Amino acid sequence: MSDTIITIGSFSIKWYSVLILVGAVLAIMIALREGRRFNYSKDFMFNMMFWAIIFGIIGARLYYVLFNLNLYSNWVDIFKVWEGGLAIHGGIIFGLITIIIYCKKYNMRTIRMTDFIVPGLILAQAIGRWGNFFNGEAHGAATTLAHLQSLHIPNFIIEGMQIDGIFYQPTFLYESLWCILGFIILLVIRRLKYTKIGQPTAFYLIWYSLGRFFIEGMRTDSLMLGGFKMAQIVSVVMFVIGLGILMITTRKGRFEDLYNKDAEQQIRF
Repeated sequence: MSDTIITIGSFSIKWYSVLILVGAVLAIMIALREGRRFNYSKDFMFNMMFWAIIFGIIGARLYYVLFNLNLYSNWVDIFKVWEGGLAIHGGIIFGLITIIIYCKKYNMRTIRMTDFIVPGLILAQAIGRWGNFFNGEAHGAATTLAHLQSLHIPNFIIEGMQIDGIFYQPTFLYESLWCILGFIILLVIRRLKYTKIGQPTAFYLIWYSLGRFFIEGMRTDSLMLGGFKMAQIVSVVMFVIGLGILMITTRKGRFEDLYNKDAEQQIRF
């Protein structure tokens, strides 16, 4: 499976970069549309999302590099993001820090913004995993052709999972499908009458972390901290935070702090 879409001379366009870009654009569009539904300024939403994505990508790269310093004897290689090597947890951490700072600057409620963002974020994660597929990474343990065929997945995925003559578990696919299902559920949750502010964020943290914890256990290229898989450690922390947010929001009155409350006063710049 080629990782390149097209090559012109010494210049090439990689699937990984294009899919990351597509995911980022869709995430911005989804957040902007939801923000508009509640009369938030397009400029405010776009600027917040833009900087969150920029610093999120930087964070995702730094996170990956720090756990793979042995791969970067030539420091220039650190900047070759198109070759792969982004850790979503690093992106989430840096992106969230950016959103918190931005919201504090404009006196906005952070949890409200993360509620707007998480549907697009989990969809972007689902799309981004296909970049891993084209790069031949984020796969599971070795398996057999017969096992992959028994999963009733498309032949091009089976062929792509044959790396150096060995078939591997398509864990990228498992996570992508899990994220797509989470995206659909989030779209439903935020339209429910009694959904409270913070509950979409809580669901994202719980849903993604639960799936990532078990899927990460199947992967063979995990970032490690001692004898533990770093993604599983972070997933547990995210799950607990999401559970805490859910418990806090469910204790509020039935009509208190509803997500679909009347449109808030529009922000102007």
